[in-house]
Amino acid sequence: MQFDWWTFALQTINFAILVWLLHRFLYRPVLAAVDARRVEIDAAYTEAERARVEAEEQLAAVKGERAHIAEEREAALKSAAAEAEQAAAARRAQAEREAAAVVAEGEKAIAGERRDALVALQHASMEFGTRVARLLLEEIPANYRADAWLDRLSSHIAGLSAEEREHMVAGVSEAMPLRVVTAAPLPPPTADKWRDRLRAELGDNYLAIVFDVDAELIAGVELHFPNSIVRLSWQSQLEALRAKIEAP
Repeated sequence: MQFDWWTFALQTINFAILVWLLHRFLYRPVLAAVDARRVEIDAAYTEAERARVEAEEQLAAVKGERAHIAEEREAALKSAAAEAEQAAAARRAQAEREAAAVVAEGEKAIAGERRDALVALQHASMEFGTRVARLLLEEIPANYRADAWLDRLSSHIAGLSAEEREHMVAGVSEAMPLRVVTAAPLPPPTADKWRDRLRAELGDNYLAIVFDVDAELIAGVELHFPNSIVRLSWQSQLEALRAKIEAP
């Protein structure tokens, strides 16, 4: 069982307010009324000494009034207690709502900060991994890297329908050739191998092809057709991963 200091403090404050309200608005007026009534009773007893009959009548009247006062006092006490309880319950409910709102806001802020920190850590990990990958790739001969990506590119093109391949090469000409973009320059023999392989895969032995370099790809290849782009690079994969990380 856990002791809730907030509840204890709120109940203590409520009790102090209740005592003050009773003293200020109930006990003092009632005591004043009783004192005034006592003065009247004393006067009645003095008058009763002068006239027994009149004193007995006044005594009966006083007794009746005193009974009525007791009833009023009891009713006033019950009413004041009920009002004080209602006020205390309302303040307690308001305090609980405010505390719940503060807790919810704090949890929301903590969750946001945790997510931001995780996203930042993931971005830093990706950047570090990218730098390491660049260093490792530099140790692999360019022709070996090129052969691996050429095989992957061929597999991708082979998985396309004839209509899709025709749509890709549509518009390719000497003025608008197919641009083959790699992360590092291809040696001339490797470039010739790529050109022959792509022409065979795309079904056009005279397809205009030029080669370009974009170090931001890190590794892989992109085929830039006049009306479409085929992306098979680490850069495109990293961008997809960043978008997934930053998605809410």
